Parts: sequence; structure tokens; C-alpha cells
Amino acid sequence: MQINPVYVESSVVLAVVLCVHMAVWNQHSWSSIALFIQAFYVQHKWDRLLRSGGAVFQFRPSASSGIVPASMVMPLLGLVLKEKCSASGNVYFERFSMVVTITGMMLALFLSLIVLGITRPVPTNTCIIAGMAGSAILYTTKQTLTVSEVIEVLEVLLIFVYLSLIVLYLLPRCFTPGEALLIVGGISFIVNQLIKRSLNLAEVKGDPVNYFLPVIVVGSLLLGVFFALLFCFMESETWVSSLFFHMMTAVLGLGILMPWLSLFIGRHPFMWLLDFATLNDRRLCLLGYWVFLAVVATCVVLHQNHQRQSGSKKHQASTVVRKYFHLIVVATYVPGLIYDRQLLHVASVGCLAVFLFLEYVRYFRIRPLGQLLRQVLTLFLDERDSGPLILTHVYLLLGMSLPIWLFPGPCAPKGVLPGAGGLVPYAGVLAVGVGDTVASIFGSTMGEIRWPGTKKTMEGTATSVFAQIIAVAMFLIFDGSINLNSSYSWIVGSITLVAMLEAYTSQIDNLLLPLYLFILLLL
Repeated sequence: MQINPVYVESSVVLAVVLCVHMAVWNQHSWSSIALFIQAFYVQHKWDRLLRSGGAVFQFRPSASSGIVPASMVMPLLGLVLKEKCSASGNVYFERFSMVVTITGMMLALFLSLIVLGITRPVPTNTCIIAGMAGSAILYTTKQTLTVSEVIEVLEVLLIFVYLSLIVLYLLPRCFTPGEALLIVGGISFIVNQLIKRSLNLAEVKGDPVNYFLPVIVVGSLLLGVFFALLFCFMESETWVSSLFFHMMTAVLGLGILMPWLSLFIGRHPFMWLLDFATLNDRRLCLLGYWVFLAVVATCVVLHQNHQRQSGSKKHQASTVVRKYFHLIVVATYVPGLIYDRQLLHVASVGCLAVFLFLEYVRYFRIRPLGQLLRQVLTLFLDERDSGPLILTHVYLLLGMSLPIWLFPGPCAPKGVLPGAGGLVPYAGVLAVGVGDTVASIFGSTMGEIRWPGTKKTMEGTATSVFAQIIAVAMFLIFDGSINLNSSYSWIVGSITLVAMLEAYTSQIDNLLLPLYLFILLLL
């Protein structure tokens, strides 16, 4: 009997939802179950709409809509963060986590309303289920959020609506509906938070490190949208256009983003970064080591392109070759996680800014590097790079960095969580750097028994789980801050669940897997 991979994927997500519900058990967790049920029904409508070509925008082909796994990320993330902040007595971040939960639910409901509105004939049963789930979520919102918090949720929803229209129009075939929900929803939340904090500078507090990411995200968004619209009306490949691009990038960075960032950290960002990077010899050694790895990665790219140009019959890099970069990223992140997480946080944000800038240069064919980047990166395309953007390397960076950026530092005594929570910053390394890499290499080279309905193999999944368990043991040896407190069975179960999700999902696993492992380890 043929098994639909979407049903297995939804079953794994349901298992995660029930785990969170049993640990939290409040109004929001009951609402998350209602959200899952309506997302499951709506996903079927989205999938049928994509197969028939009736969607308004062009989404990434050869993949399901991904509504169920994407819809549950923000609500579950808010639930587990609220639980940790409540246990530590941090009321501010407890309320903030509730806003995250409700915002995620509202964004998922909005996406459901879109597909129900354009599906013909109108799916009566799905509309009833979506209406019941929406009523439960609205009632929970009324009971738990203040008026100002509800307004904040509505602001994010408004930004999401306009940003979705712009992104999906300008970037066809780059995302599935679920990936668009996850990425554009996250960006919308960050934009709203940055605007809110900019209007209340007197209340700005916290670690200066945490303000780099929102400023970089908003700056990159402004740069991309501006030039995407501008180059609709003028040629981007001329030297004049390229010079204008570089000048406007400098103006945005030095004239807007730097002063904006200085308002949050209280100093000029360049001087702050200089003092931050040269604080001790360990940081200088880490920076030198990371520069060396960056050179190694560049040499791998150039070597693979040289092989292609010298007459090799292989026109695309193999799975094993692409996983070289996963190993390089693991070698980059693990020392930073063990020795200096703040430096790793800032460095990963800076790397994101560089990656996005280079992708803009490639996409717009900005001279002198635009055409060269197109030729070099084409070798490493896979089936998921079906749109005008090449995002594989950006997704890899996000997957490794999100657990570090999302770590609830203010709710963690001495910056460390007890039990399985000690592995939370390592979620990206485990799920993507170790698990996904080992599963791909062993599955493609030695795998014979396939999971029903997919191309993934049982051998790849089994070796993935085994490799992650070994990695956890290695982290325990080298990182003395981790104290698992006999939570080994929970860690193994969490790793296994995420490995099953990797085997059955058709979404960008570099994004989903670390987030779900992060949620499970944080319980």
C-alpha cells in the first residue's frame, strides 16, 4: 500500500504538538491542537490547489504546501519559551512569548482563509473546522492578551500581508506556501519588533548583541525590495546601474543602519565591534580559525568549478560534495558554541549580511562579481533552487544559527538551561550539521531500504540518529556547562522524531529540523 509522505509528516508534527501540550497544558496549548487540526484540513486544499495550478502566485514545484509543519513552528516556539520564562520568573519575556504564540496562530489562520477563499467549490467541512479553530484562538487571545498586545499582533499581520504580496510577486517558485509563512512571518515579526523598540528608545535594554540581527534583516529587506522594484524599469547589468547599487548600499549601511544601530547599543557600531572582537586572545584565535575555514570553503567551490571546466562529465556537484560545506559549518560552529557563544552570535549575523549581499549581486548581475557568482554557484544547485534565487547556503546558515539567535538568555540562569535544555544551542549542529549530513551521505551511498512513499532510506535515518547521539556524547565531554540530569531518553526520542521528519518532509529541512529539535529540547 502506497503511503502518502504528507500524512507521515503531519503525524510527526502532531507528536511534537502533543509533547508540548502535555508539558504546558494551558489555553494556548489547547489552541495549538485546534490549529493543527484546521491546518491538516487546509493543507489538503492547498496541495490540491497547487497541483491544479489554481494558486494566485507561483510556488516551488515538486513539493507539498507544507502548511502543517510551518503553521506550528511559531505557536510551539512561543509555548516552550513561555514555559521557560515563567519558571525563571521573567514576566516581560513571558508576555512576549505569549505574543509570539498568538501571532503564529493568526498568521496560520490568515493563510488558511486565503486558500478557502479561492477554492472552488467552497469546501464546507474545512470552512467549519477552520471557523471553530479560529473561534477558539480568538477566545484565547481575548482571555490572555492585553489590548496593546493584540494591537501588536495585528501590526505583524498587516506587515505580513503586504510583505507576502511583494515577496511572492518578485520571487516566483522560490517558496512553498509553508516556507513563505515561516520566512515572511518571521521577517514581519522582526520588522515590527524593531519599529516598536525604535519608537521606545527609553525602554530599550538588554544585550547589545541582540540588536544586530533585526537591523541587518530590515536593512537587507529594504535593499532587496528597493532594487527589485527599481530594476524592473532599468537594466541592472550596466556599469552605471552597478555603481548606483554599490553607492546606495553604502548610503543605506553607513547613513541609515549604522546610526540606527548606534541608538540601541549606545556607541558607534564599528568601535563597539572592534572592542568586542579584541576583548581577549581567545576571540582573536576563533576569528583567525573561522577565516581559515572560509578560505577552505572558497577553495572547495573554485576546485569544483575548475573540474567542471576541465572537461568533467559531471555538471552538478554530488550530494557528498555539497555535504562538505555542512562539515565545514560544523567545524565552524562547534568551537564557537563551546568557547564563545556571543562572538558566534555576532559573527553569524555578519555572515548572513554578507550572504544576502552577495546573493543580491548575483541575482541582479551587479558588476564586477555578478556574472562570476552566477557561474560559480550554478554547480551547487539542487532541485529546491527552482526560483530566481539561490538560497541553499542561506538556509544552511539559518539552520545552524537560529537556535543560537532564539536562545532564551534572559530566562536562563547563568546563561545555561538545565537538563536537555543545555543542548538547545546545539540544535542546529545536531539536526543539520550532523543528522542531515550523515543521512544524506549514507543514504545516497549505502541505503537500500526506502521509507514508503519517499526517496529517503531507513539506513540513512538510522545512521543519522546514531551519529547525533555520538555528537551529544562528544558535546558532553568538551562542554562542561551541559548537565543533562538523566534526560537521555528524552534526547534520543527528540532526535528520532526530528530524523523521521527529515525523512518525510519535502520542505527546506535546513529550516524546519533545527526549529523542531529546538522546541523539543527546550521542554
